[in-house]
Amino acid sequence: MGRTALWTAIRDTLVRDISEGHYPPGQRLPTEAQLSERFGVNRHTVRRAIADMAEQNIVHSRRGAGVFVRHVPTPYRIGRRTRFRQNLSEAGRVPERRVLSLETRGANKQEAGALGLGKGEPAHVYEGISLSDGAPLALFCSVFPAARFPDLLTHLDEQGSVTKALEKQGLSDYTRKSTEITAKAASKTHATLLELSVGDPMLRTVAINVDTSGKPVEFGRTWFAADRVTLILGDGRIQQVV
Repeated sequence: MGRTALWTAIRDTLVRDISEGHYPPGQRLPTEAQLSERFGVNRHTVRRAIADMAEQNIVHSRRGAGVFVRHVPTPYRIGRRTRFRQNLSEAGRVPERRVLSLETRGANKQEAGALGLGKGEPAHVYEGISLSDGAPLALFCSVFPAARFPDLLTHLDEQGSVTKALEKQGLSDYTRKSTEITAKAASKTHATLLELSVGDPMLRTVAINVDTSGKPVEFGRTWFAADRVTLILGDGRIQQVV
């Protein structure tokens, strides 16, 4: 059997393994040495098969870490009512949030300006990781005026949902006033928490949510792993692609 047929057969076998769930999104493939032993070929042949899979966006390499199966991007709608759990549920994904910190501190200049506070006025800060089907999707930092929502941190800890926590504080509805989207490179902290490599592409959103009278209630920043999300602008319903 010629070399081309060998690497093609190896590629097809690995692609089938991935499609059957043996290597789920985000998981590292066996090393070149392990694959060489499995298929009885040299590393060059294995490397050629993996390179072709990378060209097809099936896998990607992380320097010093190995080759990983790419995540299937999660559709994420940004509209007048942007809700994390609803977005992921509509996309057929399982939403989850892990709390990194809940604290009350003085608002910095950017936070104060967005929320209509004086610099240094108390603000509640909620930081965490958003997951889609168990895979890290984004880091988030949400800031709220503490005087208006005095018990919000307790409700966030109990509810695990911004919408439900705000309802407990008497706010039945809020909408998105503005969203800015900027391309960024992953820092060491981003890379560690989102299981990325330093410098990997990210999409950062900076948003302000307001109540029905237009008064700001939340200033949020989110850092999405760019290859794991498709941001959809507008209020159209997300259709799951199978």
